[in-house]
Amino acid sequence: MPLVDPESIRTPRDLAQVIEHTLLREDAGEADVLRTCEEARRHRFAAVCVRSNWVARAVRALSGSGVAVVATVDFPEGAGSTEARAREARAAAAAGASEVDVVLGRAALQARDHGAVLRDLSAVMAEARVPVKVILETSRLDRDEKVAACALAQAAGAAWVKTSTGYAGGGASVDDVALLRASVGHAVGVKASGGIRSADDALRMVRAGADRIGTSSGPAIVEGAFGGQG
Repeated sequence: MPLVDPESIRTPRDLAQVIEHTLLREDAGEADVLRTCEEARRHRFAAVCVRSNWVARAVRALSGSGVAVVATVDFPEGAGSTEARAREARAAAAAGASEVDVVLGRAALQARDHGAVLRDLSAVMAEARVPVKVILETSRLDRDEKVAACALAQAAGAAWVKTSTGYAGGGASVDDVALLRASVGHAVGVKASGGIRSADDALRMVRAGADRIGTSSGPAIVEGAFGGQG
């Protein structure tokens, strides 16, 4: 997977190509979804990321725009059964999601039941039949668990590994993005998400190895300035 060249990002607007404009509040309504889609269309973001129940509406709103729709699955805890997770992924893809972001089942990972993690992720990906990102929730894992999670996601066929849901009291960090990139090499993408609110934040993540940025602050990022001004 080609990485974004940080040297190609000369202005905050250049970051639009990597931004997934995110709306994941549980209480979000249709007006919120339509506003998020309109912002993504206007700024030509890479994608909009919504909960799976809003995929069909977002797909209709973004028709013809070139902006992809990404669905979260088993969000934000990742504690559902494999069958439920696979079913949600299949339904999201059927509704038009171009990609699926599924939360890693941390209980099995932290019990070192790597076989169970691999079987679960493989089942989700088989049902999704679209590129899948695996959300690690890095703030809840130690270094060895992060490395193991990357290896398992890659073995299952993940297209990306993703740092965080943004709902666990910790988001993306430069160190975690760099670790994920070092763990998966160039064959798998890295999505940084959680707490990224400025152009400087986003650029630091790209320089560390991220090729996608998940943020609800997309317009503020591309309309802002580097150096904390504007």
